[in-house]
Amino acid sequence: MKNIFKNFGADFSASVVVFLVALPLCLGIALGSGAPLFSGLIAGIVGGIVVGSFSGSQLSVSGPAAGLTAIVAAGILKVPAFEAFLLSVIIAGIVQIILGYIKAGVFGDYIPTNVIKGMLSAIGIILILKQIPHLFGYDADFEGDYAFAQQDSENTFSGIWHTFSKITPLAIIIGVVALGIQIFWDKVLVKKGKIFKLIPAPLVVVVAGVLMNMFLSNGSSLQLRENQLVNIPSADGVGEFFSFFMLPDFKYLGMPEIWITGITIAIVASLETMLNIEASDELDPYKRVTPKDRELKAQGIGNLVSGLIGGLPVTSVVVRTSANINGGGRTKAATIMHGIMLLLAVALIPFLINLIPLSALAAVLIYTGYKLAKPSLFKEMYRGGFDQFVPFVVTITAIIFTDLLIGIVIGIGVGLFFVLRSNFKTSFFVVHDDSKYLFRLRKDVSFLNKPLLKNKLEQVPENSSVLIDISRADFIDKDVIEVINDFLQHAPLKNIKTHVKKSPAKTRHAKLKSHQLNNQLN
Repeated sequence: MKNIFKNFGADFSASVVVFLVALPLCLGIALGSGAPLFSGLIAGIVGGIVVGSFSGSQLSVSGPAAGLTAIVAAGILKVPAFEAFLLSVIIAGIVQIILGYIKAGVFGDYIPTNVIKGMLSAIGIILILKQIPHLFGYDADFEGDYAFAQQDSENTFSGIWHTFSKITPLAIIIGVVALGIQIFWDKVLVKKGKIFKLIPAPLVVVVAGVLMNMFLSNGSSLQLRENQLVNIPSADGVGEFFSFFMLPDFKYLGMPEIWITGITIAIVASLETMLNIEASDELDPYKRVTPKDRELKAQGIGNLVSGLIGGLPVTSVVVRTSANINGGGRTKAATIMHGIMLLLAVALIPFLINLIPLSALAAVLIYTGYKLAKPSLFKEMYRGGFDQFVPFVVTITAIIFTDLLIGIVIGIGVGLFFVLRSNFKTSFFVVHDDSKYLFRLRKDVSFLNKPLLKNKLEQVPENSSVLIDISRADFIDKDVIEVINDFLQHAPLKNIKTHVKKSPAKTRHAKLKSHQLNNQLN
């Protein structure tokens, strides 16, 4: 409790940033999924308050995720009503709770750091590319769509190209000013005094955007259209507000499509959550470690609650989490407060929220994207060597042109290639001085090393002396043992003197035929 009050200022400031980022994304993802708009807001509220309360992560933020849009859209089309789809969300939550209890979260620890950094940079680049049209006032694609192939029959790059023929002047003015405010706030004002650290720049951006739209348009042709502003459902009273919530219809529970969709959501949502938790811990300035099995349970409880009251499925999401961290969030209070803000905003002041220009929020997301994909990160990864840099770049490219999960799988595959390549090169080495040769086997020597070792042994000239040192090898594949034994057997035909150096522990496993000869190498 003391920790919450100690960090309240920083967490409150961060929660405002996350709220402003989450609001259009919740609506956009619901729109792209073919679900009621309010279901996206419910998921955002549940992700903040419910998942935030049960999660062990101090910085992760949950809500409706772009990665689930296609699955949700397909699931809704397969069932008679949205109330039936809500059963899939409940089933997904129950499956995730079970995954938490069987400790399935351990799989998240096997994702390489360079792939995680690639994922973060890719999300940053996608944010910038996807928000450029919204910054210019072209809002054909819904907010929160991160897929390369868009639902409006465009792709990420063609959408940007068509933007330039459909520019809204006032949207550009608001967007450019919004970007300028954030840069000036971070680079200059924050260094001038503590007050500027407590006031989040995105809040200033939103207020400035609303005021510019009100005073610069003022009934002129510059005025932004309704679809260029935030548009959340408005309720005339408390009764109408609660009517937006839906209950699942359990009479559809026997439909196989309900169960298939629910299990699919559980698996994909859990994978995305594990990826984001790794990313969150990587970005955390305090390097805290999130208990992943507890996170799976928290996500499961969140989906259970979301399905029961009419919301979309939730996962831990990169964009809102990074906005939280960049906004200065320190504890889970920021996540919970952003959920409370979403609830209060849609319940009490929807008319004010609907005055916010999307171009102002696009500027916030573009600046968030820049922080995720800073040029300094690319330089750092390049200095780490090609075994770090190549999987990093491949992950970025794959995510941009496919989606998050496919990109991660490709990045991990490339990373494994470099691990095997490194092991292949370092598992043994050969040195020689005139006719004296040393073959030293190190670490794990697998069947992959068999061709190279066989070739090197056969290159030893006649009348030489060979020492094969296996004392430092942790594991030697049987194929490699066979190659060495074959060499030891036919080496005398070339007058090659051989000796095998092995530790007592290795002797039991290797069982190599060692020939005691004169002129042994030491």
